[in-house]
Order: sequence, then C-alpha cells, then structure tokens
Amino acid sequence: MESNFKCLLMFSVALFTLFMFLTTADSIPFVVFHGIADKCKGGAVTQFTNLLSNWSGSAGYCIEIGNGAWDSWTMPFPKQTAIACEKLKKMSELKNGYNIIGLSQGNFVGRGVVELCDDAPPVRNFISLAGPHAGIASVPLCKFAAVCVLVDYLVDLAVYSGYVQAHLAPAGYIKIPTDMKGYKKGCEFLPKINNEVYKNTTYKQRFSSLNNLILIKFDQDNVLVPRETSWFGYFPDGSWDEIQPAQETKLYTEDWIGLKTLDEGGKVKFVNVSGGHLEISYGDMKQHILPYLLDDRSRTFGKPKSGLPSYFSGRKMKKIINLYAL
Repeated sequence: MESNFKCLLMFSVALFTLFMFLTTADSIPFVVFHGIADKCKGGAVTQFTNLLSNWSGSAGYCIEIGNGAWDSWTMPFPKQTAIACEKLKKMSELKNGYNIIGLSQGNFVGRGVVELCDDAPPVRNFISLAGPHAGIASVPLCKFAAVCVLVDYLVDLAVYSGYVQAHLAPAGYIKIPTDMKGYKKGCEFLPKINNEVYKNTTYKQRFSSLNNLILIKFDQDNVLVPRETSWFGYFPDGSWDEIQPAQETKLYTEDWIGLKTLDEGGKVKFVNVSGGHLEISYGDMKQHILPYLLDDRSRTFGKPKSGLPSYFSGRKMKKIINLYAL
C-alpha cells in the first residue's frame, strides 16, 4: 500500500514537472508598461504581472521609466521610448522575442519601442488595455495636488506649445479635432507614430510585422475621451460629431501604420470588456490575454493555443484588478 502511494506521488510530481516544462518551453517572456501616475513596484501592476507570469509560465517584467509616477506625467514620450528601448536591448532574456502588454498610456511606450527602436529584439504579440491609440480629447483625470497644479498650468499655456510638449507627457497624444493644424504642427509624438504627417515606411513595416494585436476596450471607460480610441476610433477631423470607427478613418483605409494589413490578415482582435478604465477581471485576463502569452506559435493567423491549463477550474474568475492609479 505504501509502495503504491509512493509510486503515485512520484508520478504526480513527474507529471507536474513535465507540464511546467512544456508550458515554459511554449512561452516567451513578456514586458508590461504601466499607465499614468503608476509605478512598477508594489500594488496592482505587480499583482497583474505576477499573475500572468504564474499562469503562463512565462517570465514577466514591468519596465520602469525614470522614477515611475512623476515621470509618467512629465517626461515626453520620445524620451520615455528611448529609455525603454535601451533597457530592452540590454535584456538577454528577450533576444529571441517577447510580448508587450501596454496599460493605458503605457501603450505609447510599447508602440514607440515597436516602431522606433532600432536593433531591438522582435516583438511577437502586442496586447493593449485601454490604449489611447488614436489620441484623447482631454487630459486624464488628475487627483494628486502637486501634479494637478503643474498639469493645469501647462495646459493653460497651450497644449501644442514646445514647452508643454516637453514637460507634460499626455500632451504628446492629445488630439483636438477642431485644431488639426496645431496638432500636426505642434504635437510631438502621436502624429509621428501614427504616420499622420510624414509616412515612414519603416514604422509601418515594424508595426505590421506583429503576430497579433489585441485591442481591449472597457465599455464604461470614462477616462479616455473617446473610449473608442482603444480601437483606433476617433472624432473626424474638424468636428466633434459622431465618432468614426477605426475602419472608417484614413489611418485605416490608407493603411498608414499597417493596421489594415494586420486586420485583413486576421491578426487584430477588437475586444470589448465590461468595467471602467483598466478594471479587468481574472476571467477576462484568462480569455483575452493569457492565450497570447502561452504559445509563440499563435502567430498563425492570430489563433492562440486552444487549451488552457486545468488549474483554472473552480477559480473565481469574476475577481477584479483595478490597474488605474488615479
């Protein structure tokens, strides 16, 4: 009896070890870029990263830019992107490729890495949560007094002025539809990575080389104006009228950055989840994020690995993680 028990125990340990090996072998590392006013260490971002790493068997890294919360407000995105680029190129763990998860404005650091970073390791899948990809029409809500005083001061100066662009990070993706001339002339980041002024074929080639692009929109998001920007939808130029879906924008129809190419290849997932800005459930993480961390072979027409680990059975998938720091 004791001998049978030992054999069963050894078999179970061997089976578990094999499972963990196969899971890890199928997975590649991922990096997380957090949102505004947040930081990598401690809190919800750490919990989010650790959960996905544990579930997938992939190594997960939150990449900090500067000092975190303060620099997320005040450091312009060209500089944030340059810092991230150099950090990632020094990580030997990423040399064979990796996945990116962007949280809100952290998506711009991720996209900057994809499009602007020379000689960087290849990005396989890009998973965007509440990414303001087509811009926002107002500054994100601000609740911290010291930062808010600075933000209000800078916005009052004129959002497209050189000084504001250099000292207020969100200014790099504020897009006022009735001031497109000022936007294209003065906004220093979003027009560049969206190829809105000069059509850079390298940016398009790099972006359209992604295996999968997962765009997650939150249906009660009151931070992004409009929330459809998470899917590249936005107000038409010169008007505050009805929002154009991505497929009706020139960025898509003229394929400025390769979004249409990716979509027609079945590589774009337009995902809508319930909840406010960056409020995501374990169940939605499991369904919409985890499959793209499990298997690098998901590049085949955007189809992720079908089977998920059995340890999800019985878990309370309705539990929510709030990744919005404000």
